[in-house]
Parts: sequence; C-alpha cells; structure tokens
Amino acid sequence: MDCIDLFKRAAMALQTDSRYLAMDQARKMNDKDEELQNLIGEFNLARMDLNNEIGKPERSDERIAELNEKVNDLYGKIMADDGMVAYNEAKRDCEALVNYIDAIINTAMNGGDPMTVQEPSASCTGSCSTCGGCH
Repeated sequence: MDCIDLFKRAAMALQTDSRYLAMDQARKMNDKDEELQNLIGEFNLARMDLNNEIGKPERSDERIAELNEKVNDLYGKIMADDGMVAYNEAKRDCEALVNYIDAIINTAMNGGDPMTVQEPSASCTGSCSTCGGCH
C-alpha cells in the first residue's frame, strides 16, 4: 500500500468514525445554543474589560479582582454547559482518533507494520509512541 492510499484510508476512517461524527454534532449543537453563545460573548467582553483595566497606569486592584472573578465565573458556566461538555468530550475522543491515525501513517511511512499500532484508550494522554498516545 502506498502513502496516498494510506492517507485516503485514514481520511475515510476519520470522516466515518462515530467519534468524529459526535464531535461534529456537538459543535453544531453549540452553534445553535443561543444561551451558550450569549455566555461566551459576555465572557469575551469581561475578559477584554479585564485586559483594559490591567493595562491602565492608574488601575484599581479592586476592579481587577472584580473583573477577574466575573471572567472565572462566566468561564465556569460555559464549561459546565451541557452542550459544551458534550462537545469537549467528543473533541477529546476525536483528537485521540486523529493521533491514532497519525501513528498508523507514521509507522507505515517509517517502514513499520501499521497493524501493530494500538488504538489509544479513553484515558490516553499522548505520552507514548505505540499508539500515538498511551493505550
């Protein structure tokens, strides 16, 4: 099998894998979630306010602390949103899949047997070379 066939097979595996499809679905859910988008917008504004306040020569430490607390609170709400949780889980799974496919391709391109590459487990941290993660 040449490299082009290997890349085609890897791309097809990625596009049809349930983890990729779950991430895409979660992303679409998030795109339509007006409440989450409003939270993200509010978070970005608060973060800009915080950056502006930090950059002022006559800055108020109380105001910085207040804005910092607001930014952290909004970030916590964003990350706890059901749609965001689903998206982050799906994204993590998809990244593990991409690492696995990369490990297969790299193994084949370096003359190794791609069939020896193990798929990473759900707890993969990407710290070993056997599977492109840790198995």
